[in-house]
Amino acid sequence: MDRREFIKIIGITSAATALPSCVPSNSGRGAEGDTDTETKDMTYRQFPAALGDDRVSLLGYGCMRWPTIPNPDGNGDMIDQDAVNRLVDYAIEHGVNFFDTSPVYVQGWSERATGIALKRHPRNSYYISTKLSNFSDASRENSLAMYRRSFKELQVDYIDYYLLHAIGGGGMKEFHRRYVENGMLDFLLEERRAGRIRHLGWSFHGSKEVFDEMLALHDTYHWDFVLIQMNYVDWHIAKGSGIGAEYLYTELEKRGIPVNVMEPLLGGRLTKLPDHIVGRLKQRAPERSVASWAFRFVGSHPNVLSVLSGMTYMEHLQDNIRTYSPLVPLNRDETDFLFDTARLIEQYPTIPCNDCKYCMPCPYGIDIPAILLHYNKCVNEGSVPKSRQDENYRKMRRTFLVSYDRSVPQLRQADHCIACGQCISHCPQRIDIPKELHKIDNFVEKLKQDTL
Repeated sequence: MDRREFIKIIGITSAATALPSCVPSNSGRGAEGDTDTETKDMTYRQFPAALGDDRVSLLGYGCMRWPTIPNPDGNGDMIDQDAVNRLVDYAIEHGVNFFDTSPVYVQGWSERATGIALKRHPRNSYYISTKLSNFSDASRENSLAMYRRSFKELQVDYIDYYLLHAIGGGGMKEFHRRYVENGMLDFLLEERRAGRIRHLGWSFHGSKEVFDEMLALHDTYHWDFVLIQMNYVDWHIAKGSGIGAEYLYTELEKRGIPVNVMEPLLGGRLTKLPDHIVGRLKQRAPERSVASWAFRFVGSHPNVLSVLSGMTYMEHLQDNIRTYSPLVPLNRDETDFLFDTARLIEQYPTIPCNDCKYCMPCPYGIDIPAILLHYNKCVNEGSVPKSRQDENYRKMRRTFLVSYDRSVPQLRQADHCIACGQCISHCPQRIDIPKELHKIDNFVEKLKQDTL
């Protein structure tokens, strides 16, 4: 199954295009005189020298994980547009005004769903961020078509924050292939001068060397903002890249470049923690959610413009709004407590998968994220069978195998991986995916053969 066929089965509800306009919230950009008691406490960030008069909500809506429902024709899933509309309405009503998407999110349907939902609100009540995600075809023709399609899908005539997507995966050679040699960077600079792009930046997944080279280009191109992965586990050093968020953040702060944050929860991994670590966090602050610690950590850094969260469910949106309405910054003692917690988390050998699905679709139909996330879940729960000497080995063995089959259909499990390597270059966390799949498959086969 190729990418085009895969996208065909990811539908999208279209009836929502005819929905009537809703009553707008006046809190979108946090304008002076806002008297809405439900929204006035949202924390906003403003960097006049870098971004003009933009007043951006500290909580940003990451549109990578919009809710889906089964397609009526039985072929895959489709975006639940009604649910998206409800989430967007609630977010705007409660002060969230920053929405980040991409042409490739939700297998190509995120921009359209986001545009449908936001079109129902005044254009000056929100900021849109999207990307030039020309990974597979960086030709000028395709790149221009992707750029123009974003305007159409989002139903706008200007984009507030535009990014060169995922710099670093293929080094500076890849940067030049996707943006320089085809003339796209020069084109985007012209678009910024013309006002169709208000702010131009890039998202980063790469090495220290690439990051430093991109910053060296700041004098030439004037980057308005940069999107980085930042959380309390990756602060000192990240597993995949070997470079910590502390270095990235500090270097950007030195240059006065505002920081947008992705993966504050490491794709949800910082909420799916072992019970004793959850207990540690809850004992310290019983009234706060586990997620709130991560959001307070990143929000406590003053050069952070907005923290993106892919909020699929209303309860996640509500919890994050509470955390930032207003933000209560971490003190020194709380920060040290979190770093101690991070050291405990790192003792658990989970695979650094953030469920971004950039590795999908697999040409052999393997559900890569589901396999890796199932394994991580079992590690965090302490339910991975280790030794026949363990008292509960028999029960844990059966539970692991049954839950694996329930989480991942057999035709999409790890034993179908032939190590073609197509997924490796797409993974922003630099996971050796075939290696991890083969390790999991070998483990599963060993459990199956161990009939006791």
